Order: sequence, then structure tokens, then C-alpha cells
Amino acid sequence: MGSTTLSLNRRSPWEQMSRFVFVFDRPLLIALGMILIISTATMYSAGLDFPGRFNGHLRNIGVALAVLWLAALLPPSMLMRASLPLYTVSIALLVAVELFGSTSNGATRWLDLGFTRIQPSEMVKLTTPLMLAWYFDKREGALRWFDFLIAVALLIVPVGLIAKQPDLGTAILVLAAGAYVIFFAGLSWRLIIGLAVAGLAAMPLLWMNLHDYQRQRVLTLLDPTSDPLGKGFHIIQSTIAVGSGGVSGKGWTLGTQTHLEFIPERTTDFILAVYAEEFGLYGVMILMLLYLAVIFRGLTIAGSAGTTFGRLLAGSITLSFFTYCFVNMGMVIGILPVVGVPLPWMSYGGTALLTLGLSLGMLMSIHRHRSALMPR
Repeated sequence: MGSTTLSLNRRSPWEQMSRFVFVFDRPLLIALGMILIISTATMYSAGLDFPGRFNGHLRNIGVALAVLWLAALLPPSMLMRASLPLYTVSIALLVAVELFGSTSNGATRWLDLGFTRIQPSEMVKLTTPLMLAWYFDKREGALRWFDFLIAVALLIVPVGLIAKQPDLGTAILVLAAGAYVIFFAGLSWRLIIGLAVAGLAAMPLLWMNLHDYQRQRVLTLLDPTSDPLGKGFHIIQSTIAVGSGGVSGKGWTLGTQTHLEFIPERTTDFILAVYAEEFGLYGVMILMLLYLAVIFRGLTIAGSAGTTFGRLLAGSITLSFFTYCFVNMGMVIGILPVVGVPLPWMSYGGTALLTLGLSLGMLMSIHRHRSALMPR
């Protein structure tokens, strides 16, 4: 004990400080760094007609990276202790949005605190998988069928509150994040197939309860030309931009669909159309490989996690990242409805980048503390 204390005291100030500086997982950091280079170049082009958008994106990235570093410093044990309080607070905030929220464009998603506005649904993207990972960790080795029912209830509450705002895109992401935890916890395939069949059987009921604009999005997906200047405009113009980029693209800042302002929401949900037009199929393939590198590394971290909590949380974070990519790309190329899901680390948006930074930071924390958490 004494020799250990002496060895710690003999460390130079730089060695002691480096323990709090070099907390990043190198493969994740390299892949993320390359994505951010692409993101910066694409946002510069997409934001040429939006003064301040490029500088705002750089600022948001800086804040997200700072949050990532702070989250990587936190040990998973601290995240476990905070899971239940954070989930409780996030549900309370969603209820507050329902009762006192600010309405904009027909949706009530924001809570006005006087000095700022917050969107609690973004917080729920992380607090829900945190809560479910904590719940299953506490019941490790003694899981029964009704434990999964309780987990589903814990998931349905925030999903239902978010869908009621309405915010279908965020509701899908929260549902996916929680469902991944439940799946990795050991949900049987028979029950999964049963739930899938029940879900298909409930489709007519779900269709009847969708808002008119949500039904229109599905119908527009099936035939965008039915309303080419209205509901189908987004899909038509984004697919034209993607196709016009060809194999090698038109060149940086030379996208005609982009700079003639045919692509709607080109700095946010449809930034992939800008990138595809200017960098072509080769550029899109490089971006997809970088995303796959992040996903592969995340699954590796999940597989080597030392606790059930770490394994479930890392798996959920990683596959949620995949869901972000899949839904946004599918939306841009016209195989999925437009639901307002950003492209990770590419789309403009401070809250989304903050959430992504926090989630990747937690992933790095799980990997960094894996040896200390290995069961004895």
C-alpha cells in the first residue's frame, strides 16, 4: 500500500494531468475526426447563403466535443447512480411540456424557462436507455418475463409523451434506443416475433391515430409526384440532388441544386443531399465507411464491457447511432418518410450534437473503465 502511494506521488504533474486529458478511445476519435472534416467542408458549402450558420456549426461542434470529453471522464458507476434520477427528471419535464410547453408550427416540444428554451425529448434519448440498462443490471441473473413487461412500460411512457407533442422522429429514436437495451438484455426470439406480428396487426389502428400530416408523409413517400410542389418537394429535390452528383460529384461548393436553393433544409435534415451532389458516390461511400467504423468500434466496446450495465448501454448507444444514420439516409434518398432525424455530426443543430457528444463520451468511458469493472 505504501509503495503504491509513493509511486503515485512520484508521478510528474504532466503524468497526473494526462490521466484527465487523454481519455479518448483512439479508433473512435480518428473516425469521428474524419467525419468532422467532411462535416465542416459540407456545412461551409451548404451554409453559404445562411450568414452565421457555418460559424454556429463550428461552435456547436466545439461544445459537443467538450461534453464528449467530460462524459468520457465520468466512470460508469456514476452514470448508474444517476440513471434513476435523470429518468425521473426527464419524464417530469416531458409532462411539463404537455402542460406548459411552447407551441411552434403546430407542435409543442419546447419548455420556456424564461432565460432559455429546452427540448426535453432530446434528453430522453439518453435517459431512457440509461434507466433500462440500470434496471436490467439490478436484475442480472434473476430475470423473469414480467421484468421485460416493466421495461416495456418504462419505455412506452416517454415514447408516448413525445409522440403526443407530436414529434414522430424523436419518438422513433427513443423507441429504438430502449428497444435495443431490451433486446440485448435477453428478450427471446419467440417474443420478438410475437411482438412483430402484433405490431403488424395493429397497423390499421396506428394509421387511424396518426396526425394528418404524418399520414401525408407516408402517402408522399409512396408517390412524391402526387404533390410535387408541396409535400413531395423535399423528397423529389433531394433525390435529384443525389442523382445529379453522379459518381465523382460536381465539386466542392459547385452543387447546382444546392446553390440554386432547390434543396430544402439543406443545412439540417437534408445535408446529405448537398454532400452527395458535390462529392458524388465516392464521397458518400467514404462517409458510410466512417460511420460503419464508429458502429463497429462501438459494438466491440459493448462486447468487452465489464458489467451488464456497460454492455447494454454501449450496445444501445451504438445501434442508436446506426438508427440515426439509416433513417436520415433513407429519408434523403426517398425510401423512408421524412421524419426530421438529423445526420450524426453532419447536420446543423446544437441540441442534437450535444446529445451525440454525450453518448459517444459515455461509450468511451465504458471502454476506459472496462478493466476496473470486470467481474471478479
